[in-house]
Formats: sequence, C-alpha cells, structure tokens
Amino acid sequence: MTTKAYIKDYPRPQFVRDNWLSLNGEWSFRFDDAKAGEQEKWYEKFEETHKINVPFTYETKASGIGIEEFHPQVWYNKTVAVPKETEGKRVILHFQAVDYVAKVWVNGTFAGQHQGGYAAFSFDITPYLVFGADNNITVKAEDSNSCYQPRGKQRWVKDNFECFYVQTTGIWQTVWLEYVEQQRLDSVKITPDVDRLAVRFDYEVHGVEEAGNLRLEAIVTLKGEPVKRVSLAIDRPCQTVEVDLVHEANGPWKRALWSPQRPNLYDVEFVLYADDRVVDRVFSYFGLRKVSIENGKVLLNNVPIYQRLILDQGYWTDSHLTPPSEEALIEDIDLMLAMGYNGVRKHMKIEDARFLYWCDVKGLLVWSEMAATFEFHDRAVETFTNEWLEIVKQQYNHPSIITWVPFNESWGVMNILRDKRQQKFTEGIYHLTKSIDPYRPVITNDGWEHTVSDILTLHDYVAKGENFLKRYAGNKEAIVNNETTCNQWKYAFAEGYAYRGQPIIISEFGGIAFQSDKGWGYGDQVDSVEAFIERFRGITQAIKDVDYICGYCYTQITDVQQEINGLLTEDRKPKIPLETIKAINLA
Repeated sequence: MTTKAYIKDYPRPQFVRDNWLSLNGEWSFRFDDAKAGEQEKWYEKFEETHKINVPFTYETKASGIGIEEFHPQVWYNKTVAVPKETEGKRVILHFQAVDYVAKVWVNGTFAGQHQGGYAAFSFDITPYLVFGADNNITVKAEDSNSCYQPRGKQRWVKDNFECFYVQTTGIWQTVWLEYVEQQRLDSVKITPDVDRLAVRFDYEVHGVEEAGNLRLEAIVTLKGEPVKRVSLAIDRPCQTVEVDLVHEANGPWKRALWSPQRPNLYDVEFVLYADDRVVDRVFSYFGLRKVSIENGKVLLNNVPIYQRLILDQGYWTDSHLTPPSEEALIEDIDLMLAMGYNGVRKHMKIEDARFLYWCDVKGLLVWSEMAATFEFHDRAVETFTNEWLEIVKQQYNHPSIITWVPFNESWGVMNILRDKRQQKFTEGIYHLTKSIDPYRPVITNDGWEHTVSDILTLHDYVAKGENFLKRYAGNKEAIVNNETTCNQWKYAFAEGYAYRGQPIIISEFGGIAFQSDKGWGYGDQVDSVEAFIERFRGITQAIKDVDYICGYCYTQITDVQQEINGLLTEDRKPKIPLETIKAINLA
C-alpha cells in the first residue's frame, strides 16, 4: 500500500509537489581531460562528442558510453523548454546526486556549485531563464582519485581490487525541475513521539519577509481516515508545531505504530496560504515509531527487536551505483524480505530516496551508512563532515532508518586505536549527528575500535559455527574489555574508551562464495549448494545461540563486480532457494 503522496519515479518521495519535470534521458556529453572547458567557455557553446543517458554515468553500459577509464572532468548539456505559463513562478533545478563537484550554468550564466557525491542539492535558476523558449543547462562534474573525499567502494587506482569497484563520475541520480511560488515550504523536519502519541513539525518557510499574512495548515490522515488538522500563522522562516495524534481511526492506537510487522504510515498534507490564497501544497508522510536502547537491547516502540540484517552495496551490472529503475529497488527489498531479513545495512552508499520510501512502505529496517574517506587529513575531516550533515538532514524523516553509521572498520581513521585526533574526529561526528537527531542510535566505527558508540558492532568472518562459539560464547567480558580481540586481530574499543553496556551486534559475517577461478569471498569457497547451506546454517545459528548478541548482518545480498559472495548473483538470480535462507533466519 503506497502513501497518498506517492508518484511513480518521483525523486523525493518524502516531500512531493505535483508540478515537476524529470530531466533524465539524453544529454550531450564530452570529456575534458585537458581541463580546458571553463577557460574555453563550453557553457556558452557546447560541442558534444557523445550522447549520454542521464542519470547513468559514462562508466556504465546503461549510459550508452560504457568507458570505465577514469576521466576527472566531464561536461553535460541539455536544452530544456520552459513553458510561458510558468512565468511568475520560481524554477528550481534539483540534482539528487552528482559525484563529486558539480558546477552549473544556465544560458551561459553561472548558477551554482555543490561539493559532495552522495547528497542532493538544488539551485533557483529563475533569473537565468527565458520563459516560453528553449534554455541551455550545462553541468560540469569534477571528480578525483583523492582519498580525502568520501568515495565509499569506488576505486582510486586504475583497476578494481579486493572489494573496491569501478568509480562513479558525474550525474548518477535524477535531475529534475520544480515550479514553485516565491512563498513556499522549503522543508519540514518530522519527529514522532510514541510515548506522547504526538508528532512535531519543524518548518522552514521561504519568502516570509516578502509576504503578507501567511498561514500553514497540516492535515494528518491514517489510511484515508482524518486524524488531526492544525493551522499555524507564519511570521518567521523557522517555526515549530506539535500535533496530538490521539484518535480512533484505526482501532487501538498501538496498531497505528510503524514496525516491520505493521508499517503504518500517516499521510500529511501541508498547505501554505498567503491571504487565504493557496501558494504551496506539499504531500508527505511519517511513521510513528521509537528507537531506544535499554539493558543491552535495541528497542523498537519500547519492545526489544532482534535485527536480522543483510548487507547491501546497491550495485547493478549495467548501471553500477545507479538503480536501473524504481522497480529494481522494489525487487531488492522484496528479495530481502523473502529471505527472512527484517532490515538492511546499506553499505558505503547513500541510496536513492525511492529505496528508503519503499523500505518505509514495506517495513524494512535500515542502517544508513556514509561513504568512507581513506586517508586522514584536515581536508578529509571537512569534506566528510559537511556532506554527512547534509545527508542526515535529508534522510531524517524516513521511519525505516533506525541507525546512523558514519564510520566503518576504521576506514579513513586507520590509526584510531591510539591516535587522539582520529578518535576526537569520530566523537565530533557522533555528537554533531546527535545534535540533529538525538532519537536514533549512532554507531561510531562499525566493526571494531569503537570510540563513543550507542551499539557495539563486531565484524567476524569465521567460517564455522563451532569456531564462532568458541570465540564468543561465555567470553563477553574479555571481548568488551579489550582483554582479547573480537576477530583474531582487532579490539572492540579504541584505547581510552570502555564498554558502557551497549547492545552487541555482529554486523558483518558470512561472505560465503562458491568455488570460482575469478572473484573472491571470505574464507574457503564452497563446492556445492549443500555445503553452502550447511555453513550458512551453522554460522547463523551460532550467532543466535550467543545470548548477549542481539542481532546480525550477513554479507551480502548480491555479487558485486569481482566480489562473488552474494546470496544472489549480480543480476539478482538466487544461488540458494530463498525459502531455505528464510527458514534458517527464522529458526
């Protein structure tokens, strides 16, 4: 069941307006290896060398180019007709993601710049447009092999190696236009409160200073039934209203909470009035749910939840990091659920917002994880921090996200065990994240060498269940107190940090691969389906048998390029019957 706000392929399903235009499709394109484009003013006269299918990057077959060699600067150009009847409105140009630096010109005039390969951004391009005519949009994307920029699993050398894959350069998510009024809703931060049966809306309204009497109305419904309608006079750009959600629309109120079993979503319509004239209408939704930690357990809506997660890197054969379609995102979620998983750790990638929407709708828990840098430097601190804060704010409203994961396996902070600067960096990110969102757990350095962290997560690819039990059963105190390593070579905490009773989750394990002369998995490869099932059952059950462990994350859902340890092939064909995996997970 979709929300009232749902529009197929709409790129930002948490904040929906009717008047929009996708710019995906064919664009003119050229490489700029000589870095001559700006000096030669390609934004004034663009001479293409290729056509490219946006939003797929030139490295992918789906783009129509399919050249995997690294090119640090690339250019795009598209002619867009802006209807005469839209004159008087503001035209916003949105980019869901461009890797890494994007510079934008409209009709030869510079319109703006953004840095960061995973965060969405936008520019008001109204001053540069000619209404009722064709307009030229030119985009320059600058990428690099720098390990100071957040790059996740993208390689920084010529060829793929270990678990690092072909780079992603340029536009890799939807580009679109939106037609809005001068007075409009810029954003709404939605914070549910399960214990008080309420929700808080923190509004940012554009154009307040130029307006007359502004009033914002919020209309909340649940499954088509009215819940609450509130109205607020707007006299400053940022305002807050709290809404009581006590109602009889769906029987007992507990049935209206969001959970994997019952992913109830409240629809909310925001209507902005200027002197009783509607100037903006935005559709959104929220889930009434709470994530908390007590007595070494993670609680969802005040009830302990055992997390059965699967690691997902979000790659496709012909389109790499870009989902080939909305249907492909839905298929992945349905496959996870069919295998008995109740959540996903989205690894080293900020996924398409439509993926999060369908996780909200279908009740799949999400750990949202930042793409890593790979060297520690002041510049890396700055680039990482700026982009991470953008992402947390952009993803905040999704009820499916129950955990933030800014760091993984000491990537980018390789000396965190003893280096005070690196330790303080992770502490800073933890507290900055909490300043925006104090309601979700934050995992600071997933896998080992934690500093301040709400959950203690451990990575261990031991192959056999009996060996896992030897290492973990009855050894909690030794592991959490750094008296022994958690996986033969890494300690649970960085020096100077101690266990504070956090929940313990095995957030990477498995990685089983079938025998092959190419690619790799973790540990010895297996030679039959029967051997795979035996090993998968043994290690999964061993984790569940350790009483102080309250969840796990299996590596991984699909093969990715040279990495062949997925439960599915890269084109989503099951290697093992889905019902077999489900039975083991739910045993």
